Amino acid sequence: MSLGTAFWRLLRRDLLLAVRRGNEWINPLVFFVIVVSLFPLGIGPGAKTLQLIGPGIVWVSALLATLLALDGLFRSDHQDGALELILLSPHPLSVLVLAKVLAHWLITGLPLVLLSPLLGVLLHQDAKVFGVLMATLALGTATLSLIGAIGAALTVGVRRGGVLLSLLVLPLYVPVLIFGSNAVASAGMGLAVEGQLSLMGGGLFLALALAPVATAAALRVSVE
Repeated sequence: MSLGTAFWRLLRRDLLLAVRRGNEWINPLVFFVIVVSLFPLGIGPGAKTLQLIGPGIVWVSALLATLLALDGLFRSDHQDGALELILLSPHPLSVLVLAKVLAHWLITGLPLVLLSPLLGVLLHQDAKVFGVLMATLALGTATLSLIGAIGAALTVGVRRGGVLLSLLVLPLYVPVLIFGSNAVASAGMGLAVEGQLSLMGGGLFLALALAPVATAAALRVSVE
C-alpha cells in the first residue's frame, strides 16, 4: 500500500467513525452555538455592546469547542488497539497523524467555520466582517487542531486526562485567539487585516511542519 493510499484510507476511516458515533461532531457544534447564544442573554441585547465584543465571543467559543473534541482524537484508537497498529505501520507516523488531525478538523473545525456567519448575525456583526471571520476561523481552528494533537498524544494513556490536556494546550492557543479576534474586530472598524491573516497563515504552516512530528514522538512515548 502506498503512503497516499494509507493516508486517505485512514482519513476516510476516521470520518466514517465520526459520522456513525455522531457525538464527536454534534457535541462541539452544539456547545459552540449554546455558548455564543448565551452571551446576548447574559449581557443584554444592546447592538453596540455585542458588536464590540462579538469577535471575542465567537473566537473563545470556537476555541473551547475545538478543545472539547480533542480528548477523543487518539483515545478511542488507543482503547481498541488501532493505535498500536498505526504505530507499527511501515509508513511515516507523522503523515498518518496528519490524516487523523485533518479528519478532526473536518469534523469539528469546518462546521464551526460554516456556522460562524449565522452566529455573527446574532451578535450584530456587520456583513463585511463575515469573510474575515470565516477566514480567521479556518486558519485558526486548523492550527488549534494541530497544536492540540500534541497534547492529546501526551495524555492518551492518562485516565480522565481532559483537564491535563487543557492545561497543556491552552497557553499555546492564546496567540491564535488574540490574532483571530483582533482581525475580525479590525475588519469591523474598516482597518487592514492583512497583517493578522499573514501571521495566522504563518502559524498554520509552522504547525503543519512541526506538530505532526512532535505528535508522532509523543504517541510513541505515551504508548510505550
